[in-house]
Amino acid sequence: MHQAYLGLGSNLGDKEENICKAISFINEQIGTVERQSALFYSKPWGFESDNQFVNAVILVETSLSPHQLLRATQRIERQLGKTRQHATERVEASSLYHDRPIDIDILLFDDLNIDTPKLKIPHPLMQERDFVMVPLREILKI
Repeated sequence: MHQAYLGLGSNLGDKEENICKAISFINEQIGTVERQSALFYSKPWGFESDNQFVNAVILVETSLSPHQLLRATQRIERQLGKTRQHATERVEASSLYHDRPIDIDILLFDDLNIDTPKLKIPHPLMQERDFVMVPLREILKI
């Protein structure tokens, strides 16, 4: 079994419910959710929006490989209403962010370092984001 830390965020619709549903789907489709942070409220990062984010970090035990986990999290995002219009656009070396009903990022996966065009672990921007690091530190202390 592998340990994966996932960052969850939502700023459209019933944000708290979106996070709860994502955790439920992860538990059903990916593996056992072992730990869950408190909800963390934050302003949008990397773009302007009137919609505040609700964030959380979870630890999940999974038998999936990192790339299988990525596909599974993307499938759950689609199940919860995320479409191409909500997705982060990669433009050369920068990214354009958008409001979204759910976003699931793989933050850490065991002790692996992966750097491919589709998957980067550890998540390259997590240390710059309080909405990731505060909830991550909370569940790492348990």
